[in-house]
Amino acid sequence: MGAGADAKGGKVRGIMALALGLDPRAWAPALADAARQALEQRRGFLLFPFAVMSGLLLYRAAGAEPDFWITAALVLVAAAWLAWIAWRGGNELLPFLCLGLCCGFALLPLHGLLNFTPMLAGSAYGGFSARVEALLDASSSGQRVIISDIVSQDGREVSIRRARLFVRDGAVLMPGDIVSARLRFYEVPGPALPGGYDAQFRCFFDGIGAYGTAMGAVAVTGRTETGLAGLIAAARQGIGARIDAVLDGRQAAVARALVIGDQSRIPEATRNDMATAGIAHVLAISGLHLTLVAGVAFAALRFGLGASHRLAQRVAIKKLAAAAGMVVVLVYLALSGASVSATRASVMLILVFGAMLFGRRALTMRNVAFAALFVLAAEPTGLFRPGFQLSFAAVAALIGTYEHVRRGERDPGGWGGRVWRFFVGIAVTSLVAGLATAVFAAYHFQQTAPLGLAGNLVALPVLGFLVLPSLALGVVAMSLGLEAPLLMLGGFGITQILDAASVIARASAGIEVRPLLSPWVLLHALGAAAWFVFFVGRLRLVGPALATVLILAFGQAPVPDVLIADTTQAVGVRDGTGLALMSGRAGSFVTDVWSETYGLEVGEGGDAIACDGIGCIATLPGGGVVALVKDMAGFFEDCDLAGLVVTRLAAPMLCRQATTVIDRDDLARGGVTAAYWQPTSGSFAVEPSILDPDRPWRIRRKD
Repeated sequence: MGAGADAKGGKVRGIMALALGLDPRAWAPALADAARQALEQRRGFLLFPFAVMSGLLLYRAAGAEPDFWITAALVLVAAAWLAWIAWRGGNELLPFLCLGLCCGFALLPLHGLLNFTPMLAGSAYGGFSARVEALLDASSSGQRVIISDIVSQDGREVSIRRARLFVRDGAVLMPGDIVSARLRFYEVPGPALPGGYDAQFRCFFDGIGAYGTAMGAVAVTGRTETGLAGLIAAARQGIGARIDAVLDGRQAAVARALVIGDQSRIPEATRNDMATAGIAHVLAISGLHLTLVAGVAFAALRFGLGASHRLAQRVAIKKLAAAAGMVVVLVYLALSGASVSATRASVMLILVFGAMLFGRRALTMRNVAFAALFVLAAEPTGLFRPGFQLSFAAVAALIGTYEHVRRGERDPGGWGGRVWRFFVGIAVTSLVAGLATAVFAAYHFQQTAPLGLAGNLVALPVLGFLVLPSLALGVVAMSLGLEAPLLMLGGFGITQILDAASVIARASAGIEVRPLLSPWVLLHALGAAAWFVFFVGRLRLVGPALATVLILAFGQAPVPDVLIADTTQAVGVRDGTGLALMSGRAGSFVTDVWSETYGLEVGEGGDAIACDGIGCIATLPGGGVVALVKDMAGFFEDCDLAGLVVTRLAAPMLCRQATTVIDRDDLARGGVTAAYWQPTSGSFAVEPSILDPDRPWRIRRKD
């Protein structure tokens, strides 16, 4: 056994040595030398954002809320340590990273203090007046808005500061409108499954204490001035209306996403086709869109002004074009809704144009670090969202690749060479970005794009040369009422992209993989990214390669055998390749999330489920027995019979002593719960979706 393991280890070392061009015995000296060179090149700064991210993760993982003033004191101590080391001329890297860790740990508590709102427990119904603070999206089914200054018309006290409201009927709402309506507020839901999207966490730090629905038409009773925010919202709504007047269906939905960042109208089938084809990223306004639009504006102004020899001698045309590029970036960011990926890309482009203004090198990994720090400081919860993770993984990988390519850059030689280089650039960019973001896409969306390279080779030229220029010029032409031909040209390009996505999605059938990954793979991906941005040369690939091996070998997460919803009656058990409901109904929000995440077809009842007036019994394919108790009488028999008892009642202590129990108190505290049958021990392992019930963003119900 030992000899076999040594032989396998020798093969792995040989493969790694061949890939890196290093003798295994030279790894440690080479690594030490690479680290020394990186520090001499002042690449230690690139690790500071990762230290901040680690602090954010550490705060999020804490079981109890840390004291804010102790946290602030830790930041001051770390800053003092750094200053002392710098004054003495010592190595500043360790105190520098310690300061980043403490700052990251303090970011979320600081945002919590600034945006604090009580989280509504239960529901509230009645007449309310409120002010519309922001418009999230609008579609044929209604509008979603953020409201504040909520006042009850019945004289009741309202504790929440802000709420997200869905409005079906009534006037078109704008920021600053004072509205009056019969509203129903309800608590922000917790995760729909363990490790799933946590709306309570995000809403708390955004200052949103409840969700709401308008029960009938909403009346606008007044208006307050909103300044620039109101002008931007009006412009976005006006542009969306002009797009809808010219285009329809999928064309209009995608055009709205590309111009104003509104993806709410894109059909689910279209979104799935684009994801399978590997081009769903074009729907989220990011560096690709901003670079194309701002880059075209920069190039047009630079070459247009450069046509005048006299002007070129008197004016720094490149710097003037760079300043104009900054303005275009900010305008596009405002119109797009300022998502995390768009904000990151905007900061990056402003730094690039700023480098041009001051004669510095534009594309550097330091700019990536600065952009990451800016986004994290402005919205630290963004770290926990796929947009941030996908965006920064892609741009860090692309900049790292650029650092290699620019060393051996040669003249492409004529138009043929330039065209060839353009398509090779698309292929390399797609491949690098796809590899860098694969683990994040697989974890969050359980999707892979086996033909993504082909999808991007088809879609990106059409998007860059036809769709985005046409839509951008169409927006400019709206002031003259001449936008229709340009928007129609952009719509034609959109149709070609969507048709190609549909063909590639069908070709991917049968070879697409839907992996289910454990949360810890994100930590490995974060470590691999830190390694990649810090080192240079071939050694920078060691971290990502090792992380890839570990994820492929150990990253697969098991599919739960039992799923129990907290706020609905849904209880599902594995039944072969599907999920059979012991109670609840298929097609609800939570069961749809279960089906999409785990790839299980959800159905009601099944051959392995038997029910009577006091409960149900289900036998799993692996032999475990699950009992659903609906009446107190069921405990006397089922607690001895079943390995897992699920109930919406308060379970007796004797039942807990006899078997594993999930009752109403467990669900109230832990939320949606998953259970896994363990044949070797003959028992169930239970995993709640809420592991931090005592944190301030959790709903605190009154007993």
